[in-house]
Amino acid sequence: MIRLIGYFFGVGVALALLAAGGVALYITSLAKDLPDYEVLAKYEPPVTTRVHASDGALMAEFARQRRLYLPIQAIPDRVKAAFLSAEDKNFYTHPGIDIEGVGRAVLVAMKGGPTQGGSTITQQVAKNFLLTNEQTMERKVKEAVLSFRIEQAYSKDRILELYLNEIFFGLGSYGIAGAALTYFDKSVNELTVAEAAYLAALPKGPTNYHPFRHTERALERRNWVIDQMVENGYVSREEGDKARATDLGVKPRRGGTYIFAGEYFTEEVRRQIIAKYGEDTLYEGGLSVRTTLDPTMQRMARGALQHGLIKYDTLRGYRGPVTSIDVAGDWGKPLGEVKGLDDVPEWQLAVVLKAGKDGLTVGLKPGREVSGDLKAERNEGFVSAADMKWAMRHVANGKRVTAKSPADVVGPGDVVFVEPKGGDTKNLILRQPPQIEGGMVAMDPHTGRVLAMVGGFSYSNSVFNRATQAMRQPGSSFKPILYAAALDNGYTPASVVMDGPISIKVGNSVWEPKNYGGGSGGPSTLRTGIEKSRNLMTVRLANDMGMELVAEYAERFGVYDKMAPHISNSLGSGETTVMRMVSAYSVMANGGKSIKPSLIDRVQDRYGRTIFRHEERTCENCNAQQWDNQPEPTIIDNSEQVLDPMTAYQITSMMEGVIQRGTATTIAELGRPLAGKTGTTNDERDAWFVGYSPDLVVGLYMGYDNPRPMGKGATGSGLSAPIFKEFMAEALKDTPIVDFRVPEGMKLIAIDRKTGMRAAEGQQGTIMEAFKPGTGPADSYWVIGMDEGGAEQSRETISPSANRAITSGAGGLY
Repeated sequence: MIRLIGYFFGVGVALALLAAGGVALYITSLAKDLPDYEVLAKYEPPVTTRVHASDGALMAEFARQRRLYLPIQAIPDRVKAAFLSAEDKNFYTHPGIDIEGVGRAVLVAMKGGPTQGGSTITQQVAKNFLLTNEQTMERKVKEAVLSFRIEQAYSKDRILELYLNEIFFGLGSYGIAGAALTYFDKSVNELTVAEAAYLAALPKGPTNYHPFRHTERALERRNWVIDQMVENGYVSREEGDKARATDLGVKPRRGGTYIFAGEYFTEEVRRQIIAKYGEDTLYEGGLSVRTTLDPTMQRMARGALQHGLIKYDTLRGYRGPVTSIDVAGDWGKPLGEVKGLDDVPEWQLAVVLKAGKDGLTVGLKPGREVSGDLKAERNEGFVSAADMKWAMRHVANGKRVTAKSPADVVGPGDVVFVEPKGGDTKNLILRQPPQIEGGMVAMDPHTGRVLAMVGGFSYSNSVFNRATQAMRQPGSSFKPILYAAALDNGYTPASVVMDGPISIKVGNSVWEPKNYGGGSGGPSTLRTGIEKSRNLMTVRLANDMGMELVAEYAERFGVYDKMAPHISNSLGSGETTVMRMVSAYSVMANGGKSIKPSLIDRVQDRYGRTIFRHEERTCENCNAQQWDNQPEPTIIDNSEQVLDPMTAYQITSMMEGVIQRGTATTIAELGRPLAGKTGTTNDERDAWFVGYSPDLVVGLYMGYDNPRPMGKGATGSGLSAPIFKEFMAEALKDTPIVDFRVPEGMKLIAIDRKTGMRAAEGQQGTIMEAFKPGTGPADSYWVIGMDEGGAEQSRETISPSANRAITSGAGGLY
């Protein structure tokens, strides 16, 4: 009997050894094809790129996987405890696998069921990083082998760090930092016990525990995690009970931009980053982008431009409702489906419920719950006839008519925009998105940093950026570049040019430019020509010095990459952008230095290394270890000097006159040193104003996207200058008054405003004019555009190619 038992024992041992050998061979064969776990040491997951304003405020995030990588030291113990309790309470003691859990999973698989349960955090790291999600025994064995190897190669903290930064939490978020922001708009350090427990519940199945679609199931799972935290000693019973009593408290963080009115700026930064580093780097590289945006100034620019666009639009009457819906039943549901303007929060969509002679009773578009569901409450408001008076002029059957009653303009079911009057949500003003559009840029002229940029009335309505993408004719706002070229090449502000009719032969046709409003002023100084924006003088001056020279300066200033030297371009008939015009004026504002406009100050990679910096100025001795009575370090500006500093001051002084006496006198009411120039193109298709203080340049235009006449009198003076004025009043409100900087060596001499000659003491009609060393007022009267005998040429025929050289005595060289 003993022998028989020994026999069976021997057979059993042999079979066990054979089975063990077979298992070993099987595992060995699988191990040959296992992926290299050492790649975990170089793990670089897709990380969110974050864009910040100049003050550090978050502007936008770009990611395919919304993830922010956190080292384990930055993750609070409470958060780690929640995940250990939910997923692997013995994580810090087991060798990589949970033997009991693996045994249970093997038995289920042998019965033909799917592999389930028993996975440790290390196994999940192996699966998520190195294997597939297929539910097979082979994958489970590979997972176990890799887990043992990972445990031998890496510390427990490193493994937990990999896990917490890789896992998917739902709602597009990856990693614990991204999940905390996505679900609660908090950093991980701010998470409560209940919030940490809910996030720890999600990796098991984010869809199954969705906070709004499966709220009860999510609460049940979260509370189970809290109980496990109590049982494992991570939180007290009292803390656990308190956490269980709270609701989920999920407040999904919205995507897109986070700074009010910053959408156009953010989108331009996005395009530039893609152009510079590629799309994958933007959406996966974890860049930190510090932009030049000043959020306060951005709000000012947006408000000023919108006010100007609305003012112009309302003077042209009402064009009709957004759409119409049925108001017989619950009007809130169909109204809730109508798309509004997300970036114009001052306005609300509303549906007209009743219309009478006294005004309109409207139903306001219902808000939405955190879950995205429409709120149940329905609110109404009233638009009085007085608050929609502008809309009484409206279009009917293609004709503009004046209505007698609000009911003649809109009726029940019409969806319109309204704005609370003085913050009162019951008393409303009727609004409509303007058809007219525009672009605006504010820039630091010394660095090229773009402080504010508005690309249109509403980004939600149109993503086309009219500040950087719209190619428009600058009209007379181009003239300062031409006059600067003249002043830089021998002319003075006191040079006299004939303001009289001129004919120019272009091919087989004749071009006869006119002053705006017609008429002419006879012989006038360059100062008068720019202050009054005289087209005839400008064309004569351009012809006298040659369009090749004008084109050279336009390209130097960055207005155009290549400007055709056609005489018509002297009046700004070429196309350029607001950004380029503001950059060009910055050259005149900063003393003649070329600048590179930039929306980005600095870009850092995921490790914090600076890979781009806009600031190109150098500072020698800035990093001295100690002070040994050495002089203060100086910042060296290596920008190219493209204009004589004295010329820059002369043209600035002349453009001060535009505001003090010329086409933009409304701006003089600000009582500050400001220079600028209006611009109006043919048929009033574009209205410009570009101007500056000593340290801030601002430019804008207004016009239809498909250029068409805006109406008689729609000029840069009447439309754009008031917008500039409103913006500057706010932007400079709390800043000291600073005069324009006069270069050393400039001479201020009193001249006769009309003749440009030196004024006698006590003479009337004089002005102090700036002259460079070696120049001054003319000793004799000479007019560009008069014949050799001094007689006025009433008309002049000029060939476009006849660009005459400047000669002493004939071109106003004094």
